[in-house]
Order: sequence, then C-alpha cells, then structure tokens
Amino acid sequence: MAAALALLAAAAWAQGSEPPRLRWLVQEIPPHFSYPAGRAPSRPEELGQGEVDGFLRLLIQRLPEYRHEFVEASTPRYESLSRQGQTLCSVLHLRSPERLDWLYFTPLHPALGSRQIHVIVHRDNLARFQREGQALQLGELLQRNDLTGLVARERSFGPRIDALLQAQGERGPRSISAARGPQLLAMLRARRMDYTLEYPATVDEYQRSLGGPAELVKLPVAEGRSTQLATASCSRTPEGRRQIEAIDLAVRRLATDPQRERWLREWRGDGLAGDEAERQRLLRYLDERGRGGPQIE
Repeated sequence: MAAALALLAAAAWAQGSEPPRLRWLVQEIPPHFSYPAGRAPSRPEELGQGEVDGFLRLLIQRLPEYRHEFVEASTPRYESLSRQGQTLCSVLHLRSPERLDWLYFTPLHPALGSRQIHVIVHRDNLARFQREGQALQLGELLQRNDLTGLVARERSFGPRIDALLQAQGERGPRSISAARGPQLLAMLRARRMDYTLEYPATVDEYQRSLGGPAELVKLPVAEGRSTQLATASCSRTPEGRRQIEAIDLAVRRLATDPQRERWLREWRGDGLAGDEAERQRLLRYLDERGRGGPQIE
C-alpha cells in the first residue's frame, strides 16, 4: 500500500501537478518538540528527534502523497483557525470531549512515561507539599486555600487530571495564556505562584538551559498517569477528514512495518531500553493497532 501511494505521488509530480498540502501545527516544547535550528521548522528535515517531533518525522515519511508545511501557533490560535474553517493537523494536542467539537482525532501510540504530569514547586517551598511517607494527592492539593496554582489556559492534561481541575471550578488553579511551558516555569522560579503542572522532561530541559542549581522540584501525583494515548488531530473540515484518515493509515503502516525495530530505535534511540515494561506495552499496542481498522473520532 505504501509503495503504491508513493508511486502515485511520484506520477502526479512527474505530470506537473502539485501534491495536496498538509499543514502541521508546531510549537517549541522542549524536549518533546524542539527547534534544532533555533526557529520553527520549514521542511521535514528540520524537525527535531524528541518524542513528539521524532514521531512526526516518521509519520511524514509515510505520507509521501502530501506536501508538508509547518505553521507555528499557540493552542488558542490553533482552535481559532480550525473553527474558522482552516485545516491544520497536530501531534501536540490530547483528545478531550470539548476538542471533538472542532477536531478529528486518531491515536498514535501509548503515552510514554515522560507524559506523566507532575506538580512542580520551588525547592524553597517543598515542605508545604510533602507529607512523610505519603504520595502527593492532586485532588487534595487542588482543594487547599493556602496554595496558589497557575496553569496554561486551553491546555489539556489528560482525562483524569482535566476532570479534577474542572471539578474545582473557580477554586482551582488560575489559568493564563502561555505561549510555551517555560513561561510558567519562569514565573514559578520567580515565586509568582506556588505550583504548576508540567511534564518532568520539560522541567529538566528548562533547568538545563539555565545552568546552575536546580530550583524547581517535580512531584509525582498519586493519581498516576493521566494521559493514556498520544494522538494526532486535524480540523473538523472535509479536508481535515481526508488528512486524519491518511494519518491513521500511516500509523497502521508503522505498526505493521517489517522494520519496526529499526524505526523504534530511530525514534527513541536507547530511551526504551531501560524500561522493559514500557517497551512491551508499546509493542502490544502496535500489534493491536496493526491488526485493527481505522480509529478516527
């Protein structure tokens, strides 16, 4: 199937007709999605090798029938453009019931350990969050009146954590429009709030960029992994439907690729070697994904 599509695409180019365009949303969220050249990518070769941008690179290689372009925009801007009828696709956004109003989704792979949301606090404030011998309960933390939390507006943290936040209503953490994760981490470092929610790898990357001693501490929550699946999304337009179908097919091609071990190493390097349980969970999922039909909602 992949070879046939590639031949069709090559034939169309040879006849002088331009392939259809597929526009991908990009945001700098290191280390998951980075800008190696210091600016947003303008072609697939400029994508980074992180968990998210690396997987996008693999997808694009299996979508030769499209001309791939990149659009840098915030999540609110992505929503606005999609609601206005423009077609954009993303591998950066989690599925949520609200987003089904304006996006199609298809699952990519199980969320890896780096997608487990943590509570991030300043080291000098750590004692206010720790209870000896007990894991941090996010549900209890959100009900405390003596602590101020701040999170990014329009960001989804996965179904379980989203539900906890929504249950608090106005009593929960305040939200602001944040273009990228480091903005909130910088505010926390400046003591402008008591805590935020973030991926641990994002915090590690931010602190490495600063140098010096690590001032922010990552606290896992007892509720565990909130995000079960990484997803791709496209605007809920006729063009977006065709593109999400093509992405879904590309994922199933990856899952059944005879050279699956090769692309897994290309994607994650040695990142899976140290966690055999996570590796086996990923392989089981790919086996099921490859045997099944389209998964689009």
